[in-house]
Amino acid sequence: MRIDLHTHSNISDGTESPAVLIRSARRAGLDAVALTDHDSTAGWAEAAEAASAEGIRFIPGMEVSCQSDTGISVHVLSYLHDPTHAGLLAEIEKSRAARLSRARRMVERLSEDFPISWDLVEDHVADGATVGRPHIADALVALKIVADRSEAFERILTVRSKYWVGHYAPHPAVAVELIRSAGGVPVFAHPSAFARGRVIGSAVLNEMIDAGLLGLEIDHRDNPEDARAALRRTAAQHDLLITGSSDYHGAGKPNLLGENVTAPETLDRIIEHAGGHRVR
Repeated sequence: MRIDLHTHSNISDGTESPAVLIRSARRAGLDAVALTDHDSTAGWAEAAEAASAEGIRFIPGMEVSCQSDTGISVHVLSYLHDPTHAGLLAEIEKSRAARLSRARRMVERLSEDFPISWDLVEDHVADGATVGRPHIADALVALKIVADRSEAFERILTVRSKYWVGHYAPHPAVAVELIRSAGGVPVFAHPSAFARGRVIGSAVLNEMIDAGLLGLEIDHRDNPEDARAALRRTAAQHDLLITGSSDYHGAGKPNLLGENVTAPETLDRIIEHAGGHRVR
């Protein structure tokens, strides 16, 4: 059984609709797939319907954008939580509003040097999607300022750029607590993705574990091999689940569906832990 527990549709920063993503997963030979759009569950219904038609198991999920006290970006995957949970919803909406304001301010700064506008960025945002830097990157690609999203992030939208604007996001331990309160299963996404920027140390990780963290996404292309060994030791020490995923974004990234997978017994344990939403 081939299981991929980290994918994105155009509800956040992927390029395929939830239904198309499910069909892509089936063609890639997957038996089960989780949709984990950033700070949104808006694609669940469409993905579930498509999964039923395709005969593939669908795992409802979400990737919660977080930030440590020192400003380090952290992502926490949530599986099978209650999408109507008031506390988690309030925090997600607060983050989404901050990201929208931040995106507008970044576009304002960019417009001083490039012929970019907010209307052009909105052309690349699906209905109900969480606006973010990938959509700004897509606008820059459309303007032929960069060749692809990767160049946009590396050259123009980096944290070191003069166009950068920060935004609010919850502390990862708070996110973990809210996910557990909503009956979900929190898993730390790509915890050693050094190529993306700074990563948190053991102190914040321990806070997340104390708050109820249940797993680490270890088999991910952005975790170096030597770091994966250290993460496996941490998982064993704290009895954390180990997942593997693609972090698929369609044409938005080179990641391929099923390039890393999760063991069936791990999915069984995730389902056992969950109390917010049932897997189909």
